[in-house]
This record gives sequence, C-alpha cells and structure tokens, in this order.
Amino acid sequence: MLEEEYAPRREVPFHLRRLPPAEPEFSYLIRDVEAKDLPDIREIYNYYVVNTVVTFDEDQMSLRAWKAKYAHLTKLKMPFIAAVSPGGTVLGYALVSPWKAKAAYRYTVENSIYLRPSSTGKGLGRALLAELLDRSKKAGLKEVLAIIADKGAEGSIALHESFGFKETGRMGRVGYKFDRWLGTVLMQKSLK
Repeated sequence: MLEEEYAPRREVPFHLRRLPPAEPEFSYLIRDVEAKDLPDIREIYNYYVVNTVVTFDEDQMSLRAWKAKYAHLTKLKMPFIAAVSPGGTVLGYALVSPWKAKAAYRYTVENSIYLRPSSTGKGLGRALLAELLDRSKKAGLKEVLAIIADKGAEGSIALHESFGFKETGRMGRVGYKFDRWLGTVLMQKSLK
C-alpha cells in the first residue's frame, strides 16, 4: 500500500464547513436593442449555430450581417429587444422579422428568441417572449409564427404553447445539419 493510504483522511464535519458564497441574484432589464449590443448578440447566436440544431444555419453570422439585420428591422419598426444584466452584458434577445416579403404578409412575423447558455432555466425566455408579444401587438402586427426544430428544441415548443401558440403544421426532413435530417414544427399565435 502507498504511504498516503495509511494517513487518516480528515474531513471537516458538515455543520462546520464553510457555506459556498451565495449566487448573485439573477437580474436584468429588458430594453430595445442598441447597436452596441450586436457583438453580444452575435456571440449568443453563433453559439447555437455551432452547438445545436435550434437554428438550421451552419455558418456563423458576422457582425456585419447583424448590423444589416438590425438596420433592416429598425427601418421596419419591428420589435428587437434584449435582456441586459446590470453590468451591461446581453443575457438574451428576442425579435420578430417579416415572414415573407410579399405585401399581403405585412402583418405576419416570425419570432426568434436566443439566450446566453448561462441564462437558461431562469425564466428569461418567458420574460422576453411576453415583452416581444406585447410590443408586437402595439406595433400593429396580427400574427406571430414560430418555426422550431422538431428535435432538440422541446423547451421552445413548450414555451410557445404556454403563451397560446398552436401547432399549425409540421415539415419532416427539411433541414440537414450535423449529419442528420431535421424537421420543423410551425406554431402560430393571433394577437387580438
């Protein structure tokens, strides 16, 4: 046997152990996205591009592409919001964008919500979706669509269902990412 195996092991009794430091309270402010938020937004989105199937994008979005998207949504007066920590870090964001370019679809939008991985499971997605829907209604939009991957995004489906989104269709095997076929779930909510 090794010498260290003979040494008695000392452990501080549970009631005498130091408590771990308290985790800081999870707090945030939801506000309109500003140009200075775009690097954080790009980082959040690109995490999902590289690591998940919740987006079918396979190439990371550049800051230039995010600036163009921000300018386009701002011009259209579409809600684009961020949850920001007291220190100014973007914890998550949500936006709506035109579903189709044809004029007849002008009141119909598709929503997107993405959270920093460390911000998931804390109610932030729910808060962002509630604010996004409220702002969309105030903007005069009538129909909100969510197009969600049929695998790996069960939390997103449940979140949308809890806000009254109804499943209106499914498409199987329409995306191919990470060497597998994926489908989508189409959900819809009317803003009355």
